[in-house]
Amino acid sequence: MLQITEEAVMAALRQVQEPELGGDLVTRNMVRDLRIDGGAVAFTIELTTPACPLKDEIESRVRTALAPVGVESIELTWGATVRRAAPRTAEQLLPGVKNVIAVASGKGGVGKSTVAVNLAVALARDGASVGLLDADITGPNVPLMLGLDGQPGKSEAEKILPLSRHGVKAISIQFFVPAGQPIIWRGPLVGGAIQQFLRDVDWGELDYLVIDLPPGTSDAQLTLAQAVPISGAVLVTTPQEVALLDVEKALAMFKRMSVPVIGIVENMTALICPHCGDPIELFGRGGGERFAREHGLEYLGGIPLDVTVRQGGDVGVPAVAQREPGPAAVALTNLARTVAARMSVRAATGAGQPLLTVS
Repeated sequence: MLQITEEAVMAALRQVQEPELGGDLVTRNMVRDLRIDGGAVAFTIELTTPACPLKDEIESRVRTALAPVGVESIELTWGATVRRAAPRTAEQLLPGVKNVIAVASGKGGVGKSTVAVNLAVALARDGASVGLLDADITGPNVPLMLGLDGQPGKSEAEKILPLSRHGVKAISIQFFVPAGQPIIWRGPLVGGAIQQFLRDVDWGELDYLVIDLPPGTSDAQLTLAQAVPISGAVLVTTPQEVALLDVEKALAMFKRMSVPVIGIVENMTALICPHCGDPIELFGRGGGERFAREHGLEYLGGIPLDVTVRQGGDVGVPAVAQREPGPAAVALTNLARTVAARMSVRAATGAGQPLLTVS
């Protein structure tokens, strides 16, 4: 039997290209803990995010590359080390947070909070450490959608301890006010609350902090952009023209604030008829995809109308965490993996570089 050597295995793995980042697995130092026992080979591939959408493709390339070496069996383990996609300075807030992802929309009612909650939970379910900041101070929905209730405690350092559910640490103004009480605040108070959530909450070490911004362009967005380096923004729209008109303003705002835009997601693309199976396009067709193309953005995908999303949001079980995920949950999981992949590419190609050309 042909003796398999470490040199032969590593030489074969040098032929395997990382499909998104480029470069081979060995040069990128992604191959760890190689063990050889006769014809059996075991090793770990260290990814740049546990939510990597291309694991199957990488594994297929690895197995193809090792076949000529005479390997009889491969035990492949996945690891992940998330890197920062935006530069940090010592005086900035959130030193333990590697990536800040803002979820924004031009108008209300397009499902921005639904996307933010499911994005956070999907990343956590893939193995990332995730936080979720509800920055929609006057319309906080995150606690209901996550099924969280109660008031946060304090750490030994007198910092606020976020509540946790579905593997996500979350903070919201709703935790501190009686149910049903309106929050009637002027802009400076809203900005102050967001600053406090950034400064006084014990977020710990996070791979991703997802921030659910209020709709529109206001003090909240400006406060956030000035306080922390945003790794990227996800813009949420629905297909109809009135939503696209407003998301264009949100895009212009992020461009002016030099915040990189990851891409645009179109929510409520269509309702699948339960009787005939045909899509019913209640809000029009292809508006988000067309907008992305016209503005040089990546189209991150469409989320279909799905009753399980509403049902889960009402009882605190996000679509991606349900036992029998529907088509929207699949799309939201894919969205989370795409966003994580774009963060990894940005971290690998140089922090501070724009993700996309925004015109």
